[in-house]
This record gives sequence, structure tokens and C-alpha cells, in this order.
Amino acid sequence: MAIDFVLRNARLPHALQPTDIGVEGGLIAVIEPGFACDAPEYDAGGRLVCGGLIESHIHLDKAGIIGRCSICAGTLAEAVSETAKAKAAFTEEDVYQRASVVLEKAVLNGTTRLRTFVEVDPRAGYRSLDAIKRLKVDYAWAIEIEICAFAQEGLTNEPATEAMLETALKSGADLVGGCPYTDPQPAEHIRRIFDLGERFHVPVDFHLDFHLDPTKSDLPEVIAQTIARRYEGRVSVGHVTNLSAMTPEDLEALGERLAQAAIAVTALPATDLFLMGPGAGRLTPRGVAPIHRLAAHGVVTTLSTNNVMNPFTPFGDVSLMRMANLYANIAQIGAPAELAGIFDMIMSLPARLVGKGRKSLEVGASADLVIFDALSSSDAVAQIAPAVTGWKDGRQTFLRPPPQLLREM
Repeated sequence: MAIDFVLRNARLPHALQPTDIGVEGGLIAVIEPGFACDAPEYDAGGRLVCGGLIESHIHLDKAGIIGRCSICAGTLAEAVSETAKAKAAFTEEDVYQRASVVLEKAVLNGTTRLRTFVEVDPRAGYRSLDAIKRLKVDYAWAIEIEICAFAQEGLTNEPATEAMLETALKSGADLVGGCPYTDPQPAEHIRRIFDLGERFHVPVDFHLDFHLDPTKSDLPEVIAQTIARRYEGRVSVGHVTNLSAMTPEDLEALGERLAQAAIAVTALPATDLFLMGPGAGRLTPRGVAPIHRLAAHGVVTTLSTNNVMNPFTPFGDVSLMRMANLYANIAQIGAPAELAGIFDMIMSLPARLVGKGRKSLEVGASADLVIFDALSSSDAVAQIAPAVTGWKDGRQTFLRPPPQLLREM
């Protein structure tokens, strides 16, 4: 076996003892402690090693536009309106430049796969799509990008968008996404997105129920369409902030229905926390879906960044470890075993959505490896552990050595 290099003393998620990982031809060739080999070595020092973190829901096209927009009310309606105005002036090069900044930060924070929504409509045209398609190729050496052609501002109220989504899917988009809460006919919006998904044989992903009224929901329609079309395992929804206002009993029942329909649910802690309930005055609601309770029913649950430096989220460093830590704080989760489960929401669980379900950290898989400065996945979440270094397909892509104190001699 002609091993290219060996990563020694690597502590895998949920493993008690360190092991060694041998890489050959860009693939993981062996996972075994102390195997003999004369290939070059890198000592992980007992630190946590995983296949990289996975962003299951992010908007690269509208990142970094906070200086072009106003934030007065701090509401979802304002964020949609301000972004709609700004994107009309986007150019392909503008989107490419802003998105590349975010991508590079994501890589440096240990992300190796990413699903980005890209708005395609009469205001955005195909400029953002063309920019992200270029980025997908230009950054393939470091990160795998999946493109979701996305109807942010409705379909029934804007017929041209549907035809544009078709063109996007024909020209390389990997899946299609909808936003029923911006459409005057949300149920019809959902059906049309499913129609596109079926026509092009791609998954569908919805921004859904972005409010705090537990009695009002488009999720039942998504569940019904999923089952009727036999689309189980190919549907995901993001936000669903109204789940945070449900009674425990209603949430339990919904969790069972979501599990049966194999619909994945993504929470976006930074955005949802920022936009929900800004006018409350006192006891402001957290407004973040309690997805750990859904996970207990077998629902695929993920955490992601969503937006960076724009009216939806006027801050962010594209650190999924920070998102995991933020969610744990919001959900009041602190036990090590539960924190390890939160780590899974930024690594193994989103792997079922992004990258066509490709596995990681097993023999024969691509050698996508990231070392974090922690001794376990629970510690990594609790301490917002930084990424130290990483490899994509066996090629080292970044290096961030742990900081050192320069003690006075």
C-alpha cells in the first residue's frame, strides 16, 4: 500500500482513543491505531479530527451587503425589502468577490461542504447564479459547493421567476428552493417547487414558517406533498421558527410526522434569534426551532449560518462551531453527550443533505479531514474550538496553528 501521508493520533468524533489515518491517492486508505508506515506524518496530538463541517443553508449571493442597506425595524419584512433593492444592482463580479470572502472564511473555520441558496428572479437575473457557478469551480480544491436555485420573493406573484428557475436547473443548479411566506398563495408556491423538483429529479428545500404563530403553518402542505409524491428523504426546510412557540405535545406529534416523511429541518440560530420578536419590549422570544427535540424522533436536524453581514444577519464569521455553541446556549444544553449530538448537526447529519449523502471518515471515502483544537466533539462545541488545519481530497488546504503565549524569559 503506497500511503501518501499519515495523520497520527487523531481523535475521531465519538471515539474514546486516538487512531491513525492513512491517505492514498486522495482517499482514506486505512484507519487503524499504530499501523506501520514510512510515509510522511502529521501529528494531530490527540485533537479532534472529522471530515469537515457542512453548511446546509447559507446565502453566498447576498453576503456582505450590510453597508448598502438600512436596518431600522430589524424585522424579516424589512430584511426582504432591503435585500430586494440591493440585489437589483448586483453584478457578477460583485457577487463573486463578496462570496469568495465568505467561502475563504468558511474553509478556514473547517467547512468542507456547503449548500448555498442563490436567488434567481427578474431583479437578480442570472448574475448571482453565474458568479456562484464560477466559485463552485474555482474553489473546488478546498470546498464542495451545492447550488440551490431559489425563489426568495414568490412565484404566483411573479410568473417570470418559475421559468428562470427552470433555466437555472438546466444550467447547473443542483436543487430548487422556495419561500412560501413571501407568496400570496403559499400552497401553490409549494406545489410548483415540487413540480420543478420532480421534473429535474432534484431535491427541494424550503424557507418556511418564519414567524412565531404556532397555529399558522405551511409545513403540513410540505409534508402532504412529500408523501403524495414519494419524495421522502429529498426534502428539507429551514427556519420554521414557529416551532419554538408550540406546546411540547404538539411538537412531539409533529416530530413523528416529520420523521415518517423523512423531511430534514435546519435551524439558523444567528438569523432567527436576530429577527424574531424585535418589538416584544420585554421577555423577547428566542424564536429558534428546538430541533434537538425533533432529533429525538429520528428527524435529520442541522444547524447552519444562513446569512453573513446583511439585513437578515448583520454579523457573522462563517463559523459553524460558533453556530453550534450558540444553539446549545439558546436551547440550554450543556451535558457532554447532548453537546456531542449538537456537533453531529454541523457534521454527520448535514452530510445526508449536502454532497448527495456521501460518507466521510471511512475507508474508501475522500480524504477530507479537519483538525480542531479540542479533545472531543462536545468540548469543541462548548469551547468554540478553532480549526487547526485541513485537507480536501488529501491535499492540505489551510493552516491555522494554535496561538502561543510568548512568556518572558
